[in-house]
Amino acid sequence: MKRRFPLSSRSSIGLSALIGCGVLSGAALLPGINPPAVAQNTPALLEFRWDSDNDGYRKLYYVQSSSRRRDRSEYYFMLRKKDRKTAILKLSITVPNYFNTRIRPEALSLCKMSMGGMLSRSKCKEVLPAVFEVNEKQTAIEVFPDTPIPTGGTYAVVMNVFNPSDPGMFQFNALAQAPGDVPVSGYIGSWLVDID
Repeated sequence: MKRRFPLSSRSSIGLSALIGCGVLSGAALLPGINPPAVAQNTPALLEFRWDSDNDGYRKLYYVQSSSRRRDRSEYYFMLRKKDRKTAILKLSITVPNYFNTRIRPEALSLCKMSMGGMLSRSKCKEVLPAVFEVNEKQTAIEVFPDTPIPTGGTYAVVMNVFNPSDPGMFQFNALAQAPGDVPVSGYIGSWLVDID
């Protein structure tokens, strides 16, 4: 038979205060139960890649509203001014084939963004007219803006989906086609998304 010892009055007051102000949840005090992780609405400060010496990889900025499995999430795949040198006539996003969720064209939009900082969130200032196509295998998103995306400002493809049921790291690649005579798409960079 196990004996249970009460917490000292000093530590129980401290724990009650932390629970009351929302720093700790009651589940955090129960042995064997971990409270769920909450998305920070920002990408990770530390990023690990297997192929870290690849000079062709360029990290792009993104925001996701939730990183928990099977949770409804809003993704902002951002293209900042420094990420592109030419206007974009067509944008292609490759989706990993193990990102097992349904992407619907009507759940996608193209936005001109207002970048957030320490005290404010990034948000959509203006929705731009665009046509979206998602292939049958759900491994590619094609974005056709009505007018080419200019070189100045920050723009984002916004995606509303349920997160995959399997955790992991998912690399989305951005390829852009510039206006001109030769319709060739070039690599812009990648968004490396983490699902807990």
